[in-house]
Amino acid sequence: MRWTILLSVVLLFACNKKETQHTIVVNDTLITIPETTKVVKPEKSEILLPKQYFNERFKEVTVQRIDENKFRVRGKGQIFEASFNWIIEDGHDELETGFQTTDAGAPEWGKFDFTIAVQKKRENSKLNLVLFESSAKDGSRQHELPIVLF
Repeated sequence: MRWTILLSVVLLFACNKKETQHTIVVNDTLITIPETTKVVKPEKSEILLPKQYFNERFKEVTVQRIDENKFRVRGKGQIFEASFNWIIEDGHDELETGFQTTDAGAPEWGKFDFTIAVQKKRENSKLNLVLFESSAKDGSRQHELPIVLF
């Protein structure tokens, strides 16, 4: 009989254990929840923005891969006479070169949008696009903006 009473007392105390509670604020409202309640935060919907590149002459430059070997390049440039050059290299060779224009010359920021197609010579190489302004004085590259394509 003693064991039955002792067991009943232990069970009574175990069942009457006070739950730990947490207090949180949701939408400026104070809410108390027991410890056993699982709070699940809603997942953030990540909006992946394209990476933007910039320097003193180019800004908001994005590169979008259209297919395996084709890329769309967009952005703004503050370029003398609205003309700039680009080159694609793989660390060893210059694979493609060209020039583009913006819709406004310096000191305005003109927009540009063009598509390039290039194929790797070596499977394990990385292709780099470099936007730059050519010097009116000696034709050298100025204000280079390197961008890794893949």
